[in-house]
Amino acid sequence: MKKKIKNMKIELLPEENEIDTWTILYAPPGGGKFNGKLTVTNKRLLYDAKYDVSAKGLLSEALFAKWGSEGYLEINKADITDVQAEKSFLAKKAIVTLNDGSKHVFNYGMLNIDKVVEAIKAN
Repeated sequence: MKKKIKNMKIELLPEENEIDTWTILYAPPGGGKFNGKLTVTNKRLLYDAKYDVSAKGLLSEALFAKWGSEGYLEINKADITDVQAEKSFLAKKAIVTLNDGSKHVFNYGMLNIDKVVEAIKAN
């Protein structure tokens, strides 16, 4: 029986293990802001956008980050070239750069972003 990520309809890949899940804001390279759950595995980042919190409300990232058939954003860790933590008083962010140069920002608000960054960097 295939393992699934809890609270998601996504099946884990062979040799894939879930590291952790956070409720976090996501800002895609094309603009907009989404509130949802980021699940990090040893192979992928999976983002389940619950709702759009931006004024624009559109998302069409089709390069290396793809929206799966269940409505999840999927980023393969193999496509990640850099992960940086950016911290200010009101915003703690993980900035993920992909091999196409696009930057995907996960904003944890005032909460500590270090565990999210560690999980993204982990294999």
